[in-house]
Amino acid sequence: MAEVAKAAGVTKPVLYQHFGSKRELYRQLLEDVGQRLLEEVQKATAAAGGPRQQVAGGFDAYFRFVADHESAFRLLFGGDGRERDNEFADAVRRVEDAMAEAVAALIEADIGDEHRRLLAYGIVGLAEATSRDWVVGGRREDPAEVSRRVADLAWAGLRGVRA
Repeated sequence: MAEVAKAAGVTKPVLYQHFGSKRELYRQLLEDVGQRLLEEVQKATAAAGGPRQQVAGGFDAYFRFVADHESAFRLLFGGDGRERDNEFADAVRRVEDAMAEAVAALIEADIGDEHRRLLAYGIVGLAEATSRDWVVGGRREDPAEVSRRVADLAWAGLRGVRA
């Protein structure tokens, strides 16, 4: 907390006025990072001219966020995503749920809601796992190139969806 207070330009007592504990601060940071990531993806997909552009724009926003905010991505999804306790895992799961809900609303296919939801989680997992490998591997490619490749994969898969 002392390091966080120093970085924020406040004292530890000021931090504790807003966050009762380190855990509360960490949970709030997880939620904030997740919300910012979701907002970037939603903004990009809302500005898209059609379904293909939504896929491309959504992945582009996601990978640019990761590139521009690598430490925030690491905070949210961790090194391998498995070292969290239940409270923090639940916070991350809420972020993933919100992302999947937003993606599901964009999938234009003649399928049921559960099928749409399943595909949405697959797309979210695709972005998350690719980003984790990209970050841990030390970013060897431009985010636009990573985005294009993953968007191409997702688009090809979505076009083949059947009820």
